[in-house]
Amino acid sequence: MPHAASTPAGAPGPWRREVGATVALAVPVALTQLAQLAIGTTDVIMMGWLGPEALAAGALGSHVYILPTLFAVGVLTAVSPLAAQARGAHQPREMRRAVRQGLWVALVLGLPFMVLMWQAEAILLGLGQDAAAASVAQDYVRAVVWGLVPSLWFMVLRITVAVLDRPNAALVFMALGIPLNAFTNWVLMFGNLGFPALGVVGAGISSSIVNTAMFAGLLAYVLLARRTRRYGFLDRLWRPDWPLFVETLRVGLPIGVTLVMEIALFTAAVVLMGLIGTNALAANAIASQLAAFTFMIPLGIAQAATIRVGLFVGRRDPAGVVRAGWVALALAEAVMVCTAFVFWFAPMPLIDVFLDLGAAASVPVAALAVQFLAVAAVFQIFDGAQVVGIGALRGIKDTRVPMLIAAVGYWVIGIGAALLFAFQLGFGGVGVWIGLAAGLAVVSVMAVARFHVLTQRMLRPAPVPA
Repeated sequence: MPHAASTPAGAPGPWRREVGATVALAVPVALTQLAQLAIGTTDVIMMGWLGPEALAAGALGSHVYILPTLFAVGVLTAVSPLAAQARGAHQPREMRRAVRQGLWVALVLGLPFMVLMWQAEAILLGLGQDAAAASVAQDYVRAVVWGLVPSLWFMVLRITVAVLDRPNAALVFMALGIPLNAFTNWVLMFGNLGFPALGVVGAGISSSIVNTAMFAGLLAYVLLARRTRRYGFLDRLWRPDWPLFVETLRVGLPIGVTLVMEIALFTAAVVLMGLIGTNALAANAIASQLAAFTFMIPLGIAQAATIRVGLFVGRRDPAGVVRAGWVALALAEAVMVCTAFVFWFAPMPLIDVFLDLGAAASVPVAALAVQFLAVAAVFQIFDGAQVVGIGALRGIKDTRVPMLIAAVGYWVIGIGAALLFAFQLGFGGVGVWIGLAAGLAVVSVMAVARFHVLTQRMLRPAPVPA
C-alpha cells in the first residue's frame, strides 16, 4: 500500500479531516431522516383529526405497508457500499452500474410487495383485527402502494447523491415534501378546494403523490446537475447486468433481514407492554417516540460511516477505513451521551409535550415514563454504538455476520432478558426496557469488536513471496 503524503504544517491532520468530512455528510443525512419522520408524523396528526376510528384504521394500514417497505429499503442500502467503493477506486462505470442495479432491485422488490399489500384486509383479518377497521385500512393501503416504487427509487438516488458528497439535494426535496404532504392531506382528506373528502384514503393518495414528486425532483437534479449528470446513471438502463444485480442482493438481503428483526424487536416490546397494562403501554409510546427522534442522529452518522468506510476500501487505504469507522463511532457516542443526560436529568419537560401533567390520569403514566427514560439513557449509548458499528461493517460489505449478531442480540438476549426482568423478576415495563438495553449492548460490543478485528487484518502487511 502506498504511504499517505505527509500533512503540511498548519493543515489539519487526517483524523481532524475525517471528523469534518463525516460531520459534513452525516448532518444533512440525519436531517433528511428527521424530515422523513416529520412527514409520517404529519400523517398521524391529520388522521387523528378525522377521529379515533380513522386513526386506528390508518395505523393498521401503515403497519401492513411499513414492514415490506423497510425490508426493501434495507436491501437497497447495499447500493451505498457498492457505489462508495467504486467511487473510492475511481471507477465511475462501476458506480453507474451499482446505481442502475439499485433502481432495478427497487422495481423487482416493489412490484410483488404491491401485490401482497393489495390484500391488506385479508392479512389483517388473519391477524384477528376488527373487520370494519381492516376494510378501511385496505382502502388506505391500496392508495398508498402506488408511491412505493417511487419511494424506493428515491432511496437509491438519495444514496447516490450522498456518495457524491451532495446529500443536501435529498434533504431539500425531503424537506419540501413536508408542506406538500400537509397540503395534499388537507385537500384530499378533508375535501378542500372543491375535491371530495376522502378521509384516510386521501392520506394514502397524498403519500403516493408526495413520494412520486420527491423522486421526480431528485431524479431531475441527478440528471441535470453538473456534478452528477456526467455519470450518466440512466444510460443503457434497460440492459441487464446480472452479476451486479446478484451482488446487490447478496449484500443487501442480510441488511433487509437485520432491519426487519430490529423493527420486530420493538414491535414485540409494545406487545409485552400491552400485557403489563395500559399505563405501561402509554409510557412506552412516549419513551419510544423520544428515543426514535434522537436515534435519527446516530442513524445519519451510521449511513455516513458506510459511505466513508466504503470510499477508503475502494482507495485501498486501510488506515482510512479505521479512521472513518472510529470517528463515526466517537461522534455518535458524543451525541448519545448528551441525549442520555437529558433523559436522565430532565425527563419531565419532554414528557410534558405528550401529557397534560395536571390531569390525574397522567400521573401514573408520567411516573412510568420517567423510569423508562432513565433506562433509555443507557439504552441510547448502546443503540448509537450498534447502529454505527453495523454501518461501518456495511462499508466493508460485511453484512451476513452482522445479521447473525443482530439475531442473537435482539431476539435471544434482548427478548429473553425482557421476559426475565419484566415477568420473572417483577420489574414490569422497566424490565422490558432493561431487556432491550441488554440486547443492544451485546450487538454493539460484537459489532464494534468485529469491525476492529476486520480492520486489523486489513492493516497487516501482505506476506512477502518466498
